Amino acid sequence: MDSRIHKFLHSGLVLLLAVAVSGCGKQELRYTNSEGNVLFFKNDVSITFELGEEVIVNPFMGFAPDAYCADSVEQCTLAYLDITFRELEPEEGVFDFKSIEKENNLDRWRTEGKHIVFRFICDLPSDEAHMDIPDWLYRKISGDGKEYDIPYGKGFSPNYSNEIFIEYYAKAIKKLGEYFGKDNFFSYIELGSLGHWGEWHVYYEDGLPRIPPESIREKYITPYKSAFPNAKLLMRRPFKVAKENSFGLFNDMAGNPDSTQEWLDWINNGGDYNQANEQDALVPMNNAWQSAPIGGEFTSSLSMDWMLKTNITQTASMLADSHTTFLGPKCPISSGNPRIGDKLYEQGINAVIKSMGYRLGISKSVISKPKSDGTAIIELSWVNKGVAPLYFDLPVKLFILDKNNSVITSTEIEVDLSQLTHGKTIKTNTLFSLGGMKSGYKICVAIIDPMINKPAVRLINTAENIDKMMLIHQKM
Repeated sequence: MDSRIHKFLHSGLVLLLAVAVSGCGKQELRYTNSEGNVLFFKNDVSITFELGEEVIVNPFMGFAPDAYCADSVEQCTLAYLDITFRELEPEEGVFDFKSIEKENNLDRWRTEGKHIVFRFICDLPSDEAHMDIPDWLYRKISGDGKEYDIPYGKGFSPNYSNEIFIEYYAKAIKKLGEYFGKDNFFSYIELGSLGHWGEWHVYYEDGLPRIPPESIREKYITPYKSAFPNAKLLMRRPFKVAKENSFGLFNDMAGNPDSTQEWLDWINNGGDYNQANEQDALVPMNNAWQSAPIGGEFTSSLSMDWMLKTNITQTASMLADSHTTFLGPKCPISSGNPRIGDKLYEQGINAVIKSMGYRLGISKSVISKPKSDGTAIIELSWVNKGVAPLYFDLPVKLFILDKNNSVITSTEIEVDLSQLTHGKTIKTNTLFSLGGMKSGYKICVAIIDPMINKPAVRLINTAENIDKMMLIHQKM
C-alpha cells in the first residue's frame, strides 16, 4: 500500500485529500468541477502499469521436449509427441491409443494444463534396419517403396503416391482426430506424414521414390483439417496449400544460420520444390505469423553450446525474425537439467525464451465510479511485447475477490487477444458487479485455459499475481 497527498488551495483554504491505492502501479486521479466550481476527488481510478522484463513461460509457447521425458516437460508448458504409423495401428483396425498415452504421460500433461505439439510419421531413420509402417500395410501395398541405408540412417521409404497407402493413411488420421482432436490439448499439429522424419523430403539420390506432386500431396493434408479442428496446423515449407488454408510453418533447423536463412527466403520469396521437381511450388508467406504459429526445433548439426553461448545473439535474432512460438523436441531443456550452474548457458536459454511467443500485458486501467446498483465499468489497455500473438482466442475474465481471495463475482471480458500483435493496443470496456461489496475487495484479471478451466497465462506486468490473476486494484 502507498498513498499520495494532494493539496489544493480554494478560497484561501488548504484541502488535504489522502487516497489509499493498491500496489499495482502508478495511480493517477481524475478531478472535475462541481456545480459550485469546487474541485473535488472523483471516484474514477486510473492506473498506469509497469511492463516487466521477466522471463515467463506461458501456455502454448516455449520449449516442447519429448512427452515421455517427464522431468523435462515439468519445466515447460508444451510437450512434443510423434507417433509412427506402426505404433498407432500395429494390427489393421486396432489402434493402440492406451500404450501411446501411458508411454507419453498424456493423462498427466492434460491434468496439469500442458499442451501437445504433434507429428505423425511414416519414416523415421535410425541406426537399425526397420519399418515405421505396419507389416499388414506393407503387405497391402505389396512392398511398394524402398528400404534404405543412407547418411540419415536406415529405414523404409514407402511410395507416397500409392493409392492403397493413401486410403489407410487417411483412415489413421481420422482415428487420431476422433481420439485426440476434440479439444485443444493437441494444440499444434505439424503436418508430417511425408518423407524422412515427416519433413517432406526424401533422399531420392539413392533411388527412393520422390515426394509426390501437389495433387497427391493434397490427399495427405485434407484429412488433418477435419480431424483436428481445434488445433493449429503447420507445414515444413510455404506451399500454396499452406497459404490458402492459413497454416503455420515450422523450421527443424532452427539455430543453423544458413538453413534458417534458406527457410526465411522461401517464406519471403517463395521458390521451387526440388523434392517433387516442381517450379514455384513455394509461395511467399511472410505475414503468416500474424495469424498462424511458427514452430520447429533446434538443429542437430550444431552444438547447443555454440547456439546458446557463442552465437546466442544471432540465434535469438533469427528466432525473433522468424516470429517463433515454440521449439521442440530438440531444445536446451534436457533431462534432469544437468547444465545447472552454467550461467552463460542459462542466460542463453532465457534469451531464447524471450525471443519466442507472446508477452501480453496491461498498460493502463480506468475504473469508473460505482453506480448505485454496485456496478462499474473498467477500461483495460492490452499490449503485446512479444514476437508473436497468442494464437488461441482464450476466455478473459474479471474477478472480484474478497480479502481471503475467494471469488465473489466473475465477468467475461469481450476481447480476442489472438488479434494482438506487437505495437498494437486493444482497449476493452467491461461492465461488472462488485457483488455488494463497498470495501475489502480486489479487482483481478485472468486469461483462462478452457481445457483446465483455470487462469493460465501470466501477464508481464510487475503487478501482484494471485493464482495467475493480475491484481488491478484493491479497496481495503
